[in-house]
Amino acid sequence: MLVGGDEKVEEPKESMTFGSLDDVCSYYRKYAKQDGFGVVKRGIKKRGDEVYYIILTCSRQGKCRSRTDDTNTKGVPTTIKTDCKARICARLCVDGTWYLTKVVIEHNHGLSPGKARLFRCHKHIDDSVKKRLVMNDKAGIRTNKNFYSLVVESGGYENLPFGERDARNFIEKARELRLGKGGGQALCDYFKRMQKKNEGFHYVIDMDDNNRMRNVFWADARSRAAYEYFGDVITFDTTYLTNRYDMPFAPFVGVNHHGQSILLGAGLISSEDTETFTWLFETWLNCMNGKAPSAIITDQARAMKNAIEIVFPKTTRHRYCLWHIMRKLPEKFGAHAQFNGIKSALSTCVYDSQTCAEFEKIG
Repeated sequence: MLVGGDEKVEEPKESMTFGSLDDVCSYYRKYAKQDGFGVVKRGIKKRGDEVYYIILTCSRQGKCRSRTDDTNTKGVPTTIKTDCKARICARLCVDGTWYLTKVVIEHNHGLSPGKARLFRCHKHIDDSVKKRLVMNDKAGIRTNKNFYSLVVESGGYENLPFGERDARNFIEKARELRLGKGGGQALCDYFKRMQKKNEGFHYVIDMDDNNRMRNVFWADARSRAAYEYFGDVITFDTTYLTNRYDMPFAPFVGVNHHGQSILLGAGLISSEDTETFTWLFETWLNCMNGKAPSAIITDQARAMKNAIEIVFPKTTRHRYCLWHIMRKLPEKFGAHAQFNGIKSALSTCVYDSQTCAEFEKIG
């Protein structure tokens, strides 16, 4: 029997033999995907912990239950049962191999080879794709663009064994797992204790559609009070540290009258995209009673720039962080023959000038 690639999978016949139970299941799933139907396991028999008999049936096996519509409680379309008898039965031999004892080919419903990849049993995201989805998500690439890059690479939607919803569910699950087992609840409990001790403590938890923690923001009473006096210019950055949860730590920082950095609120975010930054900026602004700063300093991330334009009024000036600009000098001018001179001149301009006129004169 031939399996994989563009080669046709052989139709099942009684007495076909296989090396293992996994081989039986893998073969029938590939055959089902080729012909356009789903597969479920039925009638598994064991001796102790060892399986010695199994029935693999069409997913439309069984009788349809009475429903007012064909959706489940979450509004997701269900597979309509037609009491289809298509199946294979396999038994374990003494030598450890498996053979088919019964085969029923005929279905009592239409088949859909072109849509077979959408059946639950045929959906699969392999490890390399999972790793890429997670890496792109951490880089702030939106889920739809993350998925579409895979579509383009594979040559079309029909060549992917999963859909955008499956990719989105995996990414959201991966984000949740970054908090670790019980981490989300522990964080929530901690915030509740802090708020009980101090009514000025403010926190907001962003949940996804499946009620899983996605983003978190908090600010204590001291931070909120300090913003009233020192909130004219703030800095926002997500590169201060790598935390144990592998989630970007996003602090809002200001400077007091002693020239000291002060924390004006912070967040843990699941992704660095425009949607997430928009949620965080809106949450922070609401926490500060809607009082926008005169200026906000960030790195040159496009997602931050987009979110700032959405959330903050035009009176808030957006400026790029000087440290990030200077850090790019080797990247932009490193190969230039006069790199050292350029670096020295530019450093003098940005560090030794206090006004626009001084900057132009030194430059």
